[in-house]
Amino acid sequence: ITSLDDLVGLQEVKDQVKKIANFVAVRGIKALPSLHMVFTGNPGTGKTSVARLLSKAFADAGVFPEEKFIEVDRSGLVGRYIGETEVKTNEVIDKALGGILFIDEAYALDPGDSNRDYGNEAISTLVKRLEDNRKDFICIMAGYTKKMQKMLDSNPGMRDRIQFYINFPDYNANELMKIFNNMCANTGYTLTEEAAKV
Repeated sequence: ITSLDDLVGLQEVKDQVKKIANFVAVRGIKALPSLHMVFTGNPGTGKTSVARLLSKAFADAGVFPEEKFIEVDRSGLVGRYIGETEVKTNEVIDKALGGILFIDEAYALDPGDSNRDYGNEAISTLVKRLEDNRKDFICIMAGYTKKMQKMLDSNPGMRDRIQFYINFPDYNANELMKIFNNMCANTGYTLTEEAAKV
């Protein structure tokens, strides 16, 4: 996949992302309070693919000096003992400066009612850096819709740092079939007429 148009379906997502990319390409990253985003939807709906394409688009537009895409999940941010989480989270963000930090399944940072979990420390550190370095990188947090809403509510400052919320709908049957056909073509397989009818 080399462009948004190569992705199957997701027309509303494509339209939103293109508007953001075009605006930033013309006005620059400083024209908005931030470019931090939340991608919500079920697994396999294209969230990571779109985030990667945004990284390329912003680099091509000169927003960032290079195409930089840092992908992490909870394990890359949360430590096992007091003090480790803040260090790990800051190190990951430092690596992402000048590019995109993509946090997959970001809702897992929310410890819920557990007092023995350091997820809150990661969230607090992230919230501060989202503000302090809002012009230096873009953070995209992704995950299930309801779980992401709960995570965003876990820290009073989190929602204030997010500029864009984009929902990724599930694929319909025709779109899934097209994706499957593309996968077959890319791996050298051909569906029989009987299999294609199923």
